[in-house]
Amino acid sequence: MEKKFASQADLEEKKVSFDRLSDHAYAYTAEGDPNTGVVIGDDDVMVIDAQATPVMAQDVIRHIRTVTDKPIRYVTLTHYHAVRVLGASGYQPQHIIASRDTRELIVERGEQDMKSEIERFPRLFCAVESVPGLTWPTIVFDRRMTLMMGQLQVEIMQLGRGHTKGDTVVWLPQDRILFSGDLVEYDATPYTGDAYLTDWPATLDAIAALQPQKLVPGRGAALQSPEAVRSGLEGTRAFVTAMFESVKSGARAGRDLRTVYRETYETLKPQFGHWVIFDHCLPFDVSRAYDEATGHVHPRIWTAQRDKDMWATLEG
Repeated sequence: MEKKFASQADLEEKKVSFDRLSDHAYAYTAEGDPNTGVVIGDDDVMVIDAQATPVMAQDVIRHIRTVTDKPIRYVTLTHYHAVRVLGASGYQPQHIIASRDTRELIVERGEQDMKSEIERFPRLFCAVESVPGLTWPTIVFDRRMTLMMGQLQVEIMQLGRGHTKGDTVVWLPQDRILFSGDLVEYDATPYTGDAYLTDWPATLDAIAALQPQKLVPGRGAALQSPEAVRSGLEGTRAFVTAMFESVKSGARAGRDLRTVYRETYETLKPQFGHWVIFDHCLPFDVSRAYDEATGHVHPRIWTAQRDKDMWATLEG
């Protein structure tokens, strides 16, 4: 587990890309760390996923200001994980948008999730002291919401569960660009600690059915062609499916979690071991998969103590 908080110097040295996808869309990506999407309407700007702290949000704002001076009016949360949302206040948005399922997750486990993530992955929380507390939505929608940013149509949708129960995508139908959050990763290991693994492949099918020409994944480079989009979808599906099948096989055979973890690690390492955060994510991934395979339909809450107990069980 990581032990060092990022410094301002670390943030300044991070290799960031700010890629133009269309007149309306940009992707802020950084070496396999969480991505942020940017949508520019006629009069204002939407940020999609806020980064981990308000200080980290300032770097996103600095890049936005190289292409527009329009006000940042909206922050949209693709789901609730601390590393994605705790920087929202840094944008001083008029509205924070989230699905009702995401809001329910904040109510149920927001405090525990914040403490757990900050302890388990401090490198991603530069200037954690700048976080004012939990991020709460000001606009909550059920399943689908259409927002007109001038003449630009923005569809904010739940296509199904996968990474969390609140998963939300942002779709620009005029440009055929999709912001997927962590439902899709590219050359980065999916985190499935709060996932619905049985549902995830069908949700990827629903994304593919939109036929996006470009896609911004939760981690990894922006996918700027239909071929790259297919690669991102197929890679995510391959990992989720292979991991879950390995765990289900071990659970059916009556093996304990530690044994199943070691077997799954050896099964996945050759194909996926080079993906960023593979060693970090897999213990959480296998733990959730084992729960789902043994009848726990809904993810259990991760606390800082549960993190420690898990590492002791699997790695000790």
